[in-house]
Amino acid sequence: MTTLKAIIVDDEEFARSSLFFLLQQNCPQVEITGIARSVAEAKDILAHHSINLIFLDIAMPGGNGFELIPDAQQHNAAVIFTTAYDQYALKAIKANALDYLLKPIDIDELKIAVDKVVEYTRLHKTLDKKDERITNLASSLNNRTDIRKLTLPYGQGFKMIDVDDIIYIEADSNYSVFHLSNHDKITVSKVLREFEELLPSEQFVRIHKSSIINLNHLKEYNSKNGLQAFLKNGDSINVSRRRASDFFEKIKLFTKSNGEH
Repeated sequence: MTTLKAIIVDDEEFARSSLFFLLQQNCPQVEITGIARSVAEAKDILAHHSINLIFLDIAMPGGNGFELIPDAQQHNAAVIFTTAYDQYALKAIKANALDYLLKPIDIDELKIAVDKVVEYTRLHKTLDKKDERITNLASSLNNRTDIRKLTLPYGQGFKMIDVDDIIYIEADSNYSVFHLSNHDKITVSKVLREFEELLPSEQFVRIHKSSIINLNHLKEYNSKNGLQAFLKNGDSINVSRRRASDFFEKIKLFTKSNGEH
């Protein structure tokens, strides 16, 4: 069995002790090597121990948890974020397909997150020091602007895409199918609503219960055979009556913000 040497980084004593207990009782593959109350303490542990996994709080006095990311990369340590704060940070984490746990931590979610790290380390042997997901996350958090890149689970790894390359996303049961400008299709085991919440709302609009389109790729729309959106790649998608008014409003705002009148 793969053993992960882990540290817990959290300024709250109850959060540290409860996570330690949950890991001891439910995750035998995790060996707690140290517990830190701050980023500074965590850096000291990383400097003196070989660590595979960091459970990292985000909002801590005396140092934001993200300040530890460069050290985590340098030491090839995976990161699972633990937080009850900062909705924007959670959005950025989700967009980059990085694991996080909301407090209070659910036992089943903890097990799943740990299993993911075990599987990832088994497949990749060592974690990539230049993990582009972390780089994208840092960029998103520094700029505090719209999410511009997504990391999609793909095969036994991840695929990085620019949101501008998404033509549209369609629902397929509990899956979402991405149609990209290079003609690739990527199927992800997440529901459409998750991406509706992540993607820039002024650029992406849900026009049907099973479709989100990128207005950058909208060519025309008409109601000759029921309201339809025609995309630059030649595909056409029905616009539901319930979403038509929002669709038109988004088009007005989009064209205005892009200098078209």
